[in-house]
Amino acid sequence: MSSILQNSMNKRNFIVTGASLAAATVLTTGCTTTGGASSSPAERRQAIDSSADAALTRLYREAPGSQEIIAASQGTLVFPAVVSAGFIIGGSHGQGAMRKAGKTTGYYRMTEASLGLLGGAQSQALFISFMTEAALNSFLNSRGWTVGVDGTITFLSVGANARVTTQTVQQPIVGFVLTNGGLMANISINGNRITQLDL
Repeated sequence: MSSILQNSMNKRNFIVTGASLAAATVLTTGCTTTGGASSSPAERRQAIDSSADAALTRLYREAPGSQEIIAASQGTLVFPAVVSAGFIIGGSHGQGAMRKAGKTTGYYRMTEASLGLLGGAQSQALFISFMTEAALNSFLNSRGWTVGVDGTITFLSVGANARVTTQTVQQPIVGFVLTNGGLMANISINGNRITQLDL
């Protein structure tokens, strides 16, 4: 009987350890669509820009009015794939670009680590628009910007017959989150830290 119990405990430990290692692998390697660490800086910049373009195209298609919001912003961070994963130990990781007037002005990394009961993995596209010059300058002048501490993001969503326009946005920082299921508004990324990539 004791040998059966021991085998059962060993299997459970193996599953938990394997899941945690898988989560750690996702967080340390990041997303392959935005270039690996072994790629040259030029290749990584090109991969991030290409992924950002694709993410923006999807956002404009699925969220009427979002293009006007981003065009009216002082600058928008585009993270094409923020990957969240974990089992017991979890977190998220993603790379993206700052777009200003349709051009990339810098490359950034988003990271977050948390402890808790987590399960599964998901990837989502994240867009953070700085609507005022003061909000953008506060971000650009930081050596690391933490969501919920250095700035609060108001996430927007639209219904089937609704449009988001510049008249409906009154906050200094607004955002959109796209998952495979569509646009989300009820999401919190407080604690996520954004730092500039040396690219």
